[in-house]
Amino acid sequence: MNQTPLWVTFLSFFIILHTTHSLDAVVKSSLINFLSELSNNNALLNSVWNTSTDPCTDRWTGVTCNSRKNSVSRLNLTRLNLSGSFDASHLCNDQSLAASLSVIILDGNNIQGEISADISNCTQLSRLRLSQNRISGNLTGSLSLLSNLKRLDVSYNNFTGALPDLSRISGLTMFLAQYNQFTDKIPQFDFSNLRQFNVSYNDLSGPIPDTRGKFDLSSFFHNPKLCGDPLPNKCPPTPPSNLEGKKSKHVSKTRILIFSGYAVLGLLAIVFITWRICKRRKSEQKVEAVNNVESADDSNINKSKSFESRDYITGESKSELSMNSAESSLPSSSLVVLTSPVVNGLKFGELLRAPAELLGRRKNGTLYKIVLENGMNLVVKRIKDWAISSNDFKLRMQRLDQAKHPNILPALAFYCSKQEKLLVYEFQENGSLFRLLHGAQMGQAFDWARRLDIAAKISEALSFMHQELGEAGIAHGNLKSSNILFNKSMEPCISEYGLMAFDIQDSSTFANGFKCPAGAIAASSFAYKADIYGLGVILLELLTGRPMQKDGVDLTTWVHSVVREEWTVEVFDKGLISEGASEERMVHLLQVAIKCVNRSPATRPTISQVAAMINAIKEEEERSIVSEA
Repeated sequence: MNQTPLWVTFLSFFIILHTTHSLDAVVKSSLINFLSELSNNNALLNSVWNTSTDPCTDRWTGVTCNSRKNSVSRLNLTRLNLSGSFDASHLCNDQSLAASLSVIILDGNNIQGEISADISNCTQLSRLRLSQNRISGNLTGSLSLLSNLKRLDVSYNNFTGALPDLSRISGLTMFLAQYNQFTDKIPQFDFSNLRQFNVSYNDLSGPIPDTRGKFDLSSFFHNPKLCGDPLPNKCPPTPPSNLEGKKSKHVSKTRILIFSGYAVLGLLAIVFITWRICKRRKSEQKVEAVNNVESADDSNINKSKSFESRDYITGESKSELSMNSAESSLPSSSLVVLTSPVVNGLKFGELLRAPAELLGRRKNGTLYKIVLENGMNLVVKRIKDWAISSNDFKLRMQRLDQAKHPNILPALAFYCSKQEKLLVYEFQENGSLFRLLHGAQMGQAFDWARRLDIAAKISEALSFMHQELGEAGIAHGNLKSSNILFNKSMEPCISEYGLMAFDIQDSSTFANGFKCPAGAIAASSFAYKADIYGLGVILLELLTGRPMQKDGVDLTTWVHSVVREEWTVEVFDKGLISEGASEERMVHLLQVAIKCVNRSPATRPTISQVAAMINAIKEEEERSIVSEA
């Protein structure tokens, strides 16, 4: 029986290995053809980009490859004195290249010609930067088919004609088209996600679309025919057309019917409001009568005082948010208002009279949203069965109030009795990080830069609180994504800090299944380590887009299993991958998260170390953005 010679086996293995790590000839040919038209016989590039070398293994100038997929992911040929033409067909009509290429940067050259419609075939393109060239013609409308496009820069060129309608690209964060010769109107954009927008120094006309106040005069000036905010010249009123004149009689009849309907609705509203006011006055008179009877007869001191309220979730006629005067060590007026001026002068009776909506029940209490008579929205957290004296609770709340940080949601006021405690917060209408990550939160884009910024701010705020409250031994105790709320400016705020009570008895069960040694010092130390664990889970949620529990599988367990199989990239949220986020920096943040969720609390890093590591990743990300700008 004939056996294959050993040298033949080794040669076959070498050929297979070489072809595995090299790009195929078609991709290489497409790149060379693209460069031949672009470079205008640039000697530097032609000496490197040739058929005898490989774009990835030989590291062609300006070419970046995805080593895991063995494909070209980026072309960056900035300021290489290129003077040919940009022919997108060579790149985008090659199926392999079109499926992998996410970034094309050709800034600062002398490139001419037009952008062909073939650019739409590069479906994975997230960044296209062509500024400071001599490209002319219309900016092709096929760009609107690039659904993954995040950044588009065609500034400082010779483009003419109308701007394309890119409103279909909901994730577009940058559009720069200044210093061209564009005409006609500014089309609609999805301004909710745009961070950079500039169409100045063109010949555009007509009204400026509603940008929601995100962009100032510098984004539009030197377009003499533009009008409307933020420009000083106002748009003229639109004259009615002849067709509108013919229909004026019909319209006037319709308006009469509409206004009549409004009048009827208004009258009904007045009747309803009057009825409610009378009902409220009668209710207040009854409450006042009961209070007078109770104050006159001490034997009735154990009667419970409650307020009528609507509970929109449970449908109960009386809210659970009620006080028992016999249990209270403080009189009913003893609502302690902290240093915030938001609720200065708020009385306990106002809380009792306000309509209450049940927001949710948690293991350490119940949350209600209330609306005061002045229209202010507040959240009341009701804590039950916390074995802490009224005096200690008051001191704790005052100490927490002294540790102020812009990313920590402060309590505005509190109430304390023997059996229950109330905390008052300002209502945050923009929801939580959990809802933004895992729910339908206003359709907002949640890109890598935003997630990294949130991680940095949360870690810095937690580090500040641990340092400020270290001697007092007050940790958060229940840090999770649902406790990260967004204020009016969409800045993240850690809520409910210091409200989790720990059992510090011997061998008491601690958060995440660990045992806490005896003593308050040990308990507070473990509580701080539990905060690190909670932060680590939040980092994993930001990176993976998965909740803490999915299909019965714990997030930390799932991440460890995937990383153990060396499929690290499979961990990350697909939205981040398609955006073109840096895999290197995502891996760095993943490493930080894994350190935080280590099963041994003693080996977890301190919060100051975590904050420093995350800030280092953020600074690296910012330097990368500046270098690409």
